[in-house]
Amino acid sequence: MFKKTLLSLALAVSCSSLSFAKDVTIPTARGDVTFTQTPTKLAVFEAAAIDTLAHLGVPVAGSPDVARTLPYLKPATEKAVNIGTVFEPNYEALNSLKPDLIIVGSRAAKKVDELKEIATTIDVTTPKEVNTLQGGLNNIENYGKLFNKEAEAAKLKAELETLIAETKEAVKGKGNGLIVLVNGGKMSAFGPVGRLGWVHSALNIPEAKFEVNTKGANHGTPISFEYLQKVNPDWLFVLDRTAAIGEEGKTAQEVLDNELVHQTKAWKNGHVIYLSSSAYLAAGSVEQMRLDLNHIKQAFSK
Repeated sequence: MFKKTLLSLALAVSCSSLSFAKDVTIPTARGDVTFTQTPTKLAVFEAAAIDTLAHLGVPVAGSPDVARTLPYLKPATEKAVNIGTVFEPNYEALNSLKPDLIIVGSRAAKKVDELKEIATTIDVTTPKEVNTLQGGLNNIENYGKLFNKEAEAAKLKAELETLIAETKEAVKGKGNGLIVLVNGGKMSAFGPVGRLGWVHSALNIPEAKFEVNTKGANHGTPISFEYLQKVNPDWLFVLDRTAAIGEEGKTAQEVLDNELVHQTKAWKNGHVIYLSSSAYLAAGSVEQMRLDLNHIKQAFSK
């Protein structure tokens, strides 16, 4: 009888732990979503979300093969069911998995309505008016509330806020910058908007400009080597898309290694900073912020 009572109590505690003391409402790209219970079986299509959830100690049951291009995500995904790609869900795998929450980002956002037929689905894409780093911090806080990890989230958020503040201090008054995405032999410049715009909008590094308007260009504005020479930025922030997505081709360093780029202040002074692959594939994740902010802080502190 005593054992049965203990078992009943244990089951009651276990079940009650899935319910919140009060409903939890999470802001998403498609409006607020309210939860009455903590989701326990997650299918996550967004690499940044997988990384941040792993840092909070929240496992995922289903994910795309994001570890192929982001090897540090292997521990977080090696036991997860493959549910498709970051763009295209495998609906058969999802229906078999039976998740109680599906999380998507910008790459799978168009599939939200279809995914909602399987389970509650939230789109955690950062709004355009919010810089990527702040969006990442907001997601940490929201995940903390949703998965009863508020203490862990607060600690993680505080660490990253300190790192952002230290990086802002390191770059202060040390010149302007230009963000360039290199894809094969082609280049695009980014302004303060979009997944790479945080270099300007979050760190307050002035944007180097010449004629071409990069404002609002989420995928960058095509530019030439002549443009780079004329802009003549103090600092170059470079993302190698070819390397990030695992394709063969010239590296960004090889593409930029030419006479016109050599004439820029950035190249002459060794002020070329290569952003991590995570800045493209998992923007706003904990690992991306740590990697890129530490790299930038160190480069500007020399």
